[in-house]
Amino acid sequence: MRADIDRLAGATETAIIIPVGAAERTVGRFRKKLDQSAARGMSAHVTVLYPFVAPDRIDAETLAEAGAALAEVPAFDCAFTQVKWFGDDVVWLSPEPDRHFRELTRSVWRRFPDCPPYRGEHSDSIPHLTIGSVAVANLESLKRAAVAIQPELPIPARVDHARLVAASSGSWRTVTEFPLPG
Repeated sequence: MRADIDRLAGATETAIIIPVGAAERTVGRFRKKLDQSAARGMSAHVTVLYPFVAPDRIDAETLAEAGAALAEVPAFDCAFTQVKWFGDDVVWLSPEPDRHFRELTRSVWRRFPDCPPYRGEHSDSIPHLTIGSVAVANLESLKRAAVAIQPELPIPARVDHARLVAASSGSWRTVTEFPLPG
Protein backbone atom coordinates (compact mmCIF):
# COMPACT_ATOMS: atom_id res chain seq x y z
CA MET A 1 0.00 0.00 0.00
CA ARG A 2 3.03 2.27 -0.02
CA ALA A 3 2.17 3.72 -3.44
CA ASP A 4 -1.34 4.53 -2.19
CA ILE A 5 0.03 6.40 0.83
CA ASP A 6 2.35 8.37 -1.46
CA ARG A 7 -0.75 9.76 -3.18
CA LEU A 8 -1.56 11.60 0.05
CA ALA A 9 1.46 13.90 -0.25
CA GLY A 10 0.31 17.51 -0.06
CA ALA A 11 -3.31 16.56 0.61
CA THR A 12 -5.36 18.67 2.99
CA GLU A 13 -8.43 16.46 3.51
CA THR A 14 -9.77 12.99 2.75
CA ALA A 15 -13.08 11.22 2.28
CA ILE A 16 -14.40 7.75 1.66
CA ILE A 17 -16.93 7.66 -1.16
CA ILE A 18 -18.90 5.26 -3.33
CA PRO A 19 -18.32 6.27 -6.95
CA VAL A 20 -21.47 6.03 -9.08
CA GLY A 21 -20.24 5.87 -12.64
CA ALA A 22 -23.69 4.84 -13.84
CA ALA A 23 -24.96 8.33 -12.97
CA GLU A 24 -22.31 10.32 -14.84
CA ARG A 25 -24.15 10.31 -18.18
CA THR A 26 -27.25 11.76 -16.55
CA VAL A 27 -25.82 14.15 -13.95
CA GLY A 28 -22.23 14.82 -15.02
CA ARG A 29 -22.88 17.88 -17.18
CA PHE A 30 -24.99 19.47 -14.42
CA ARG A 31 -22.57 18.63 -11.60
CA LYS A 32 -19.65 20.28 -13.44
CA LYS A 33 -21.51 23.59 -13.28
CA LEU A 34 -23.49 23.21 -10.05
CA ASP A 35 -21.39 21.18 -7.58
CA GLN A 36 -18.06 22.42 -6.26
CA SER A 37 -16.72 18.89 -5.66
CA ALA A 38 -17.30 18.08 -9.35
CA ALA A 39 -15.50 21.27 -10.32
CA ARG A 40 -12.60 19.94 -8.22
CA GLY A 41 -12.51 16.60 -10.04
CA MET A 42 -14.80 14.47 -7.87
CA SER A 43 -16.91 11.99 -9.82
CA ALA A 44 -20.60 11.38 -9.11
CA HIS A 45 -20.69 9.65 -5.73
CA VAL A 46 -22.39 8.95 -2.45
CA THR A 47 -20.27 9.95 0.54
CA VAL A 48 -19.56 7.24 3.09
CA LEU A 49 -17.52 9.40 5.46
CA TYR A 50 -16.34 13.00 5.17
CA PRO A 51 -14.08 14.20 6.51
CA PHE A 52 -12.04 11.05 6.99
CA VAL A 53 -8.70 10.81 8.79
CA ALA A 54 -6.26 13.71 8.28
CA PRO A 55 -3.94 12.84 5.37
CA ASP A 56 -0.76 13.01 7.48
CA ARG A 57 -2.23 10.43 9.89
CA ILE A 58 -3.09 7.80 7.27
CA ASP A 59 -0.78 4.82 7.16
CA ALA A 60 -1.00 1.17 6.06
CA GLU A 61 -2.81 0.28 9.29
CA THR A 62 -5.42 2.99 8.69
CA LEU A 63 -6.01 1.71 5.16
CA ALA A 64 -6.33 -1.87 6.40
CA GLU A 65 -8.79 -0.82 9.11
CA ALA A 66 -10.88 1.17 6.60
CA GLY A 67 -10.86 -1.79 4.21
CA ALA A 68 -12.00 -4.14 6.99
CA ALA A 69 -14.84 -1.77 7.96
CA LEU A 70 -16.03 -1.48 4.37
CA ALA A 71 -15.81 -5.25 3.89
CA GLU A 72 -18.55 -5.64 6.50
CA VAL A 73 -21.09 -4.68 3.81
CA PRO A 74 -21.36 -6.89 0.72
CA ALA A 75 -21.68 -5.48 -2.79
CA PHE A 76 -25.23 -4.45 -3.63
CA ASP A 77 -27.52 -3.06 -6.28
CA CYS A 78 -29.46 0.16 -5.92
CA ALA A 79 -31.24 2.71 -8.06
CA PHE A 80 -31.28 6.48 -7.89
CA THR A 81 -35.01 7.04 -8.11
CA GLN A 82 -35.90 10.57 -7.04
CA VAL A 83 -34.66 14.12 -7.22
CA LYS A 84 -34.80 15.61 -3.72
CA TRP A 85 -33.78 18.81 -1.94
CA PHE A 86 -32.14 19.84 1.30
CA GLY A 87 -34.23 22.98 1.75
CA ASP A 88 -33.61 25.29 -1.22
CA ASP A 89 -29.85 24.83 -0.88
CA VAL A 90 -28.90 21.44 -2.35
CA VAL A 91 -30.50 19.30 -5.05
CA TRP A 92 -29.64 15.60 -4.97
CA LEU A 93 -30.56 12.08 -6.04
CA SER A 94 -31.93 9.56 -3.57
CA PRO A 95 -30.67 5.96 -3.69
CA GLU A 96 -33.09 3.11 -3.02
CA PRO A 97 -32.56 1.25 -0.91
CA ASP A 98 -30.33 3.53 1.13
CA ARG A 99 -29.79 0.98 3.93
CA HIS A 100 -26.47 -0.32 2.56
CA PHE A 101 -25.01 3.17 2.31
CA ARG A 102 -26.03 3.82 5.92
CA GLU A 103 -24.41 0.54 6.98
CA LEU A 104 -21.15 1.53 5.27
CA THR A 105 -21.12 4.88 7.07
CA ARG A 106 -21.87 3.29 10.44
CA SER A 107 -19.22 0.61 9.95
CA VAL A 108 -16.44 3.06 9.05
CA TRP A 109 -17.46 5.60 11.70
CA ARG A 110 -17.53 2.86 14.36
CA ARG A 111 -13.85 2.14 13.62
CA PHE A 112 -12.95 5.83 13.30
CA PRO A 113 -15.04 7.52 16.01
CA ASP A 114 -13.02 10.76 15.76
CA CYS A 115 -14.44 11.23 12.25
CA PRO A 116 -18.19 11.84 12.59
CA PRO A 117 -20.00 12.26 9.26
CA TYR A 118 -19.90 15.89 8.13
CA ARG A 119 -18.16 16.81 11.39
CA GLY A 120 -21.37 15.94 13.26
CA GLU A 121 -23.18 18.95 11.77
CA HIS A 122 -26.28 16.89 10.86
CA SER A 123 -28.26 14.60 13.15
CA ASP A 124 -28.75 12.11 10.31
CA SER A 125 -26.29 11.39 7.52
CA ILE A 126 -28.68 10.93 4.59
CA PRO A 127 -27.17 8.98 1.68
CA HIS A 128 -27.34 11.16 -1.42
CA LEU A 129 -25.70 11.98 -4.73
CA THR A 130 -25.32 15.75 -4.95
CA ILE A 131 -26.27 17.41 -8.22
CA GLY A 132 -25.64 20.99 -7.12
CA SER A 133 -25.89 23.62 -4.43
CA VAL A 134 -26.48 27.34 -4.03
CA ALA A 135 -22.86 27.58 -2.86
CA VAL A 136 -21.98 27.36 -6.57
CA ALA A 137 -25.11 28.19 -8.56
CA ASN A 138 -28.36 30.09 -8.27
CA LEU A 139 -31.59 28.39 -7.28
CA GLU A 140 -33.08 28.68 -10.78
CA SER A 141 -30.14 26.74 -12.27
CA LEU A 142 -30.63 24.02 -9.67
CA LYS A 143 -34.36 23.84 -10.42
CA ARG A 144 -33.70 23.54 -14.17
CA ALA A 145 -31.26 20.69 -13.54
CA ALA A 146 -33.78 18.90 -11.31
CA VAL A 147 -36.46 19.11 -14.00
CA ALA A 148 -34.06 17.93 -16.74
CA ILE A 149 -32.81 14.95 -14.71
CA GLN A 150 -36.19 13.66 -13.48
CA PRO A 151 -37.21 11.96 -16.78
CA GLU A 152 -33.86 10.10 -16.81
CA LEU A 153 -34.64 8.28 -13.56
CA PRO A 154 -34.28 5.67 -12.26
CA ILE A 155 -30.53 5.15 -12.65
CA PRO A 156 -29.63 1.57 -11.70
CA ALA A 157 -26.19 1.07 -10.15
CA ARG A 158 -24.05 -1.77 -8.86
CA VAL A 159 -22.01 -0.84 -5.78
CA ASP A 160 -18.98 -3.11 -5.53
CA HIS A 161 -16.23 -0.85 -4.23
CA ALA A 162 -15.51 2.24 -2.18
CA ARG A 163 -12.77 4.79 -2.77
CA LEU A 164 -10.50 6.81 -0.51
CA VAL A 165 -10.00 10.24 -2.08
CA ALA A 166 -7.79 13.13 -1.05
CA ALA A 167 -7.95 16.84 -1.86
CA SER A 168 -4.79 18.64 -2.82
CA SER A 169 -4.19 21.93 -4.64
CA GLY A 170 -7.90 22.42 -5.16
CA SER A 171 -8.64 19.02 -6.71
CA TRP A 172 -9.66 15.54 -5.56
CA ARG A 173 -7.73 12.43 -6.51
CA THR A 174 -8.11 8.71 -5.81
CA VAL A 175 -5.77 7.30 -3.18
CA THR A 176 -6.99 3.70 -3.22
CA GLU A 177 -10.06 1.57 -3.80
CA PHE A 178 -11.61 -0.97 -1.44
CA PRO A 179 -13.58 -3.86 -2.96
CA LEU A 180 -16.82 -4.84 -1.26
CA PRO A 181 -17.20 -8.62 -0.82
CA GLY A 182 -19.41 -10.66 -3.12
